[in-house]
Amino acid sequence: MCAYQPLLGFRDFYPDDQRVLNYLFDIVRKTALSFGFEEYSSPVLEPIELLTAKSGSEIVDQLFHFVDKGGRHIALRPEMTPAVARMVGQRVNALKKPIKWFNVAENFRYERPQKGRLRAFFQFNVDIFGESGYQADAEIILLAAMIMQNFGLRDFVIRLSDRHLWTLFLSASGVKESDMAEVLCVVDKMERNGGEKAMAAVNKACPYAISLFDAIVEFMGMNSIEALRKFFEMRKLLPLAGIAERIDDLSRLLEALNEVGIAEYVAIDFGVVRGLAYYTGFVFEFFDRSLTSRALAGGGRYDSLAEKLGYGSIPAVGLAIGDVTLCDLLREKKLLPKLGKITDCFIVFDEISRNHGLKLANELRRCGLSVEYALRDIPFGKQLKLASQSGAKFALLCGENERAAGVVKVKNLLSGSEAVVKEAQLREFLML
Repeated sequence: MCAYQPLLGFRDFYPDDQRVLNYLFDIVRKTALSFGFEEYSSPVLEPIELLTAKSGSEIVDQLFHFVDKGGRHIALRPEMTPAVARMVGQRVNALKKPIKWFNVAENFRYERPQKGRLRAFFQFNVDIFGESGYQADAEIILLAAMIMQNFGLRDFVIRLSDRHLWTLFLSASGVKESDMAEVLCVVDKMERNGGEKAMAAVNKACPYAISLFDAIVEFMGMNSIEALRKFFEMRKLLPLAGIAERIDDLSRLLEALNEVGIAEYVAIDFGVVRGLAYYTGFVFEFFDRSLTSRALAGGGRYDSLAEKLGYGSIPAVGLAIGDVTLCDLLREKKLLPKLGKITDCFIVFDEISRNHGLKLANELRRCGLSVEYALRDIPFGKQLKLASQSGAKFALLCGENERAAGVVKVKNLLSGSEAVVKEAQLREFLML
């Protein structure tokens, strides 16, 4: 027996699996198009400098990377955000604003495979460039919520936070700008690592900031606009530049999400900061309310990324949905429909009528119908059995007598009913 298997963290997609993947793609594409987004694509290989410019040199350990025959250091893309920022940056002056793009593509990360995470995975990405207002953030969140609803998911939560308010809070708490990224990284992992580890890490990063960890824990517990205002008032921080205004921005975003009917899914949660350093504003993650799986989706505002890549400043907000966790949840909740092979017709013919049957099959295919038939001469009975196994709705019997009379005997394989139809009227009969 051959021992060849897919590489660790990679998958084969047999036809049944591919139908599920195509179903996922179909839902997200239709939903994005309904919002007026346009689809784009980009190369699977990128210069490694593009990826490190966005995430820093530490990301190299998570990449499939190599030096090609031309001496270039390149990598398989781990995500689409750097590529789309590059594409927009290159033509930003020629593109009509706001730029609303989406993509469905495979990505690759060299990390330990585990539940909900593989080394090769598909991801739906959606981004808006050129719009700095909270309305773009609301649009992205609404689109993702509608995708979840279109899959039949209802019991999910959108955990909403704000990196900008986090930086204002940390700055007011005495944290140096150079240490903020490290502190936010600790906060991002606190849910997984626990409080004791986090406290030690915060104290190590900022030994000069007295009682910082306690303040962080309290801030993470703020789950309403009123609580936030009271939190900063108690510390006499509201007069500081930007804090009151930023709370107002968050309030306006929540009002917008309420207006479009998804407020029931939204929860303020400052435990969410998103690990990537390029986020600059509102960030959000979608979870099943059980919180037993990884995030279904995640994203946020990243206004400074294009500038980091060497282009001008371009406001941007985006989100990604991975296929692995989403598909696992849909299976668990029995929300994946039965996705059998789709064939409209199976033509049954005798040896004498084969060429006529093939001609009829191609005419029907040109009309948009899917048509199968036996590839070798076998008895009518066996052909009918193949027709039933094919999943076709109709069996078309086209023997010598039918050919001579210019008709086709049509058997509905779902209901068992039969009809004799003139060839000239066959297309209309089948497409009713």
